[in-house]
Amino acid sequence: MDIKDIQNLIKFVSKAEVSEVKYKTKDFEITIKTPLAGSEVAYAQPAVYHTAPQQMAAAPAPAAAPAAAPAQNTEAASDDSKYVTIKSPMIGTFYRKPSPDKEVFINVGDEVSNGKVVCVIEAMKLFNQIESEVSGKIVKILVDDATPVEYDQPLFLVDPS
Repeated sequence: MDIKDIQNLIKFVSKAEVSEVKYKTKDFEITIKTPLAGSEVAYAQPAVYHTAPQQMAAAPAPAAAPAAAPAQNTEAASDDSKYVTIKSPMIGTFYRKPSPDKEVFINVGDEVSNGKVVCVIEAMKLFNQIESEVSGKIVKILVDDATPVEYDQPLFLVDPS
C-alpha cells in the first residue's frame, strides 16, 4: 500500500464518520482510529468552506468590487509564475514550528535548500516533517499556522534564482 492509498483511506474514514477502521493484507496492516462527535481531531475545513459561500451569498450587490479583483489576481498570478510552489503532500494541520515552544522553521526572506525542513503537517496524530524540494528564497507563506491543509495545497512560494 503506498502513501496515496493511505491518504485515500484516511479521507474515506473521515467522510464515513466511523470511529475505527482496520485494513489488513498478507504484508500490511493499518488501523485508523478517529474520535466521533466533534472532538479535537474533527476537521475544521467544512466550517471554513461553509462560511465563505454564506458571505458571498450575503453580498451579491457590489458588482464593481468583483470586477476589480480579477485584475489584481491576474497581476499577482503573473508575478507568482516565476516562483516555485512547495505543496502539501498530505491532508492535515499545518504548523510552522516543530513544537509550540520552538522557533519557526522558516520565515519570508530565508534561504532554503533541497531537503531542508520547512514545516510540519499533523495527520492522524502523526507529525510529518515537510522538506523543501527546491533551493531558493522564501517569498511568501501561503498558509496560516495551525490551519488545516488539503493534499497538493500550495504552502510556500520560493524564488529559485
